[in-house]
Amino acid sequence: MPSLDQSEPLSASNELADAASHLGARVVECCLADFSSVARGKRLTTQEWVAQAGCKLPSVLLGMTITGGSPSQVFGPLLPAGYVDLQLVPDLGTLVARPGRPGEATVLCDPSGSWWSAPLGRAVHASEFSPRAALKRVVQAYEAQGLRATVAPELELFLLQCEPDGRAVGSARPSTFSPVRERACDAYSLERCSHFEPYFDELWQACESWGIPVSGYLHEAALSQFEVNFLPGAPLEQADAVFRFKRLAREIAARHGFLASFAAKPFLDQPGTGMHWHFSVQRTHSDRDWPHLFATPKGAPSPQLMHFIAGLQRHTPSAMALYAPFDMSFDRIALSDASPTHADWAHDDRQVAFRIPASGPQSVRVENRLPGGDANPYLTVASTLAFGLSGLNASLLPVDSKPDELVLPRQLPDALTALESSGAVRDMLGAPLIDLFVALKRHEHQERAGLDQPRLDWDLRHLIELA
Repeated sequence: MPSLDQSEPLSASNELADAASHLGARVVECCLADFSSVARGKRLTTQEWVAQAGCKLPSVLLGMTITGGSPSQVFGPLLPAGYVDLQLVPDLGTLVARPGRPGEATVLCDPSGSWWSAPLGRAVHASEFSPRAALKRVVQAYEAQGLRATVAPELELFLLQCEPDGRAVGSARPSTFSPVRERACDAYSLERCSHFEPYFDELWQACESWGIPVSGYLHEAALSQFEVNFLPGAPLEQADAVFRFKRLAREIAARHGFLASFAAKPFLDQPGTGMHWHFSVQRTHSDRDWPHLFATPKGAPSPQLMHFIAGLQRHTPSAMALYAPFDMSFDRIALSDASPTHADWAHDDRQVAFRIPASGPQSVRVENRLPGGDANPYLTVASTLAFGLSGLNASLLPVDSKPDELVLPRQLPDALTALESSGAVRDMLGAPLIDLFVALKRHEHQERAGLDQPRLDWDLRHLIELA
């Protein structure tokens, strides 16, 4: 039976007790973000949370598909077949009160523990399978070189409801008894936004209490679709914010009588759901007054900006599965609406993968337009920053045309094969994490492929609510 390493230091019990007491929490929710950005974990009394220095849950938590399955390709080859216990270690910087739940708090956790891996021939640590831990490692690589990144997401979502026959979804009514329903896309309509003001008001209040830096929203260019903007911030905090935002959006929508969905392509004849990320890099230790790595003080693009983009171009064709993790994700790409087919770049062009938006000198940045709303925010930010750093370190030069090596995979099986085969991506994000991601996504693909009507029987059942 594999055993866990209990030698790692845990947060002192008095520190946990003080943090919970400050919030008046009698119950604490330990939350782990899985590969599909589903919040999994446990609620326990504050007394028990302090006594356990977090909580213990079985290692199956790391290897669940979006359908709740635990595939045989994962348990045994990658994770312990005996479902050994993990320690969920709370990140106290993320401990917040739960909106509308007096006496309750929630905290993001990182998995701890180790076991012997026969395929690897060594002990493996639970953090090697954690998307959040992967992002932490990339951030540390930047810090080691005297750099820090600033990121800002733009996240799209649909407000939907199931049709009476349960075999399709359509635009949501603002409330259960409202006769109002969007019949055709009313892009940028303030009236449509006003219909859902009670929902967005509650969502905004929850975001404020959790420190999620939302800055605005609008009706997007698809039926019942909205875009939410975030202020810039540090990579880990922003990935945490998007993960938590998606959960809040879904939970609050359910209370209002409709669905908030981040599925990539709910309607084949409408634009899909994007999750675009803006990236910039600054120097942390410099004698010069100008810390911005991507531009000169006069706003001209720097050589470092080009190196960063070149790193994205080199590695993204192998990592498309991270940005499009489901079969439906590739419907968004194949039935394109400003969705790129190559790892190309340009200034202020929304049809390329990597866009340099028009901005002032202090705000020069790269926008990664590939990820869908169903992508894992931790893996998206970690991979983009890792690829960019590799370009910086190797002084790579970007490609302006669209050669074959920049072609992006157009279906999930090809994307998973490319990801599994990329030694560079495996080195950057960790082979155990990549192997687990690929195994889970292959299982989901095979499960879906065995159905007569996969979009109806699998996508509608699982992705509309959870992606």
